[in-house]
Amino acid sequence: MQDVRFSFSCNAFVRYPINEALKKIAEIGYEGVELLADAPHLYADSLSADELERLRAEIEGTGLKVANINANTAMGYYGRDFWEPLFEPSLANPDRDLRRWRLDYSRKCVDLANFVGSPCVSVTSGRCVPDVEPKTSMTYLSESLMELVEYAERKSVCIGIEYEPGLLVECYHELAQLLEDVKSPYLGANLDLGHSHVLGEDPKMVVSALAEKLFHIHIEDIRARKHYHLIPGQGDMNFVELLTILKGNDYKGFVTVELYTYTDRPSEAARHAFEFLSGIQVGG
Repeated sequence: MQDVRFSFSCNAFVRYPINEALKKIAEIGYEGVELLADAPHLYADSLSADELERLRAEIEGTGLKVANINANTAMGYYGRDFWEPLFEPSLANPDRDLRRWRLDYSRKCVDLANFVGSPCVSVTSGRCVPDVEPKTSMTYLSESLMELVEYAERKSVCIGIEYEPGLLVECYHELAQLLEDVKSPYLGANLDLGHSHVLGEDPKMVVSALAEKLFHIHIEDIRARKHYHLIPGQGDMNFVELLTILKGNDYKGFVTVELYTYTDRPSEAARHAFEFLSGIQVGG
């Protein structure tokens, strides 16, 4: 189809070195790649200048464009494979020192984005935590974001908040309020349309309301509104409708397929997704 640029998130390729992931994604036909700013790929706290130079050369060698730096998780912080707490330390963590760590780490991810030519960095709010009222957590988050976007603006990099069911910021309305509280042209949305589908949101309303605040898109398929990322075409989502909505709202950024649920067969999943999405015809 025309007018939509597809990329693939390398968080599906965590069993491969980053250079191999880049080559496989490019060979399938994707125009872009989302880089994982976490272990085992690009944990920003341990990247050397030589590694960064080599990364940039490898990206240029594939012809891929960097769609986004995914700084949502921080498993590298724990020094081991770890499922939970997946998003901690977060920008809303009640511990000031841990919030500061995440803020400093996010700044390093902004530097990484600037270095490899990514227009944006995605972050999440983290989860609600025991003994802390959500209102208080939102205050912590807003304060952290104010500092982060001030830094990002100096680097000409946008910060996209990704909302997700079960997080502190888990739906469009909470994101909209946050964007109202932290006014900056450099703060917007990393919109995961699968998350929005799980929540039963109207995609036409969400996309049109975000307008110029829509920095980057994640897609996957969802079945029975269960938050489990499936290969597009294997669930209930209407991709003709979704891509038509994006086109109708003049969205020019990348649409990144995020299939971290297929680390056992990432190339197969990436190829099936690309073939399915490339075959969709969108009018207008």
